[in-house]
Amino acid sequence: QVQLVESGGDLAQPGGSLRLSCAASGFTFSLYGMSWARQAPGKGLEGVSGIYSSGSDPYYAASVQGRLPISRDNAKNTVCMQMNSLIPEDTDQQYCPKNRAITVGAGFAFWGKGTLDTVTS
Repeated sequence: QVQLVESGGDLAQPGGSLRLSCAASGFTFSLYGMSWARQAPGKGLEGVSGIYSSGSDPYYAASVQGRLPISRDNAKNTVCMQMNSLIPEDTDQQYCPKNRAITVGAGFAFWGKGTLDTVTS
């Protein structure tokens, strides 16, 4: 069955960095776009980034442009998000949903349980 296991969430200080990873299994990873989405405490889900199945054309929400680069390794069935220059507003439950197609923006087909990162001084 489809599984998405996010990891790397931790307690970090403002200005620091975290690297989140998502291990995928149960489907042909190289045929689907992948994304990162987040949910802050008490708020709704927000799409953060997305990447096509081939690894091309990364998409970023305007709020995180350039600061949270997404990457994927189709040989290892993983997608990662490097979180740089952390700010307290990055305190979120982070998810890496599987997209419905090779592209991004067509909706999400599956979600993992997420990983929590907390940014505080």
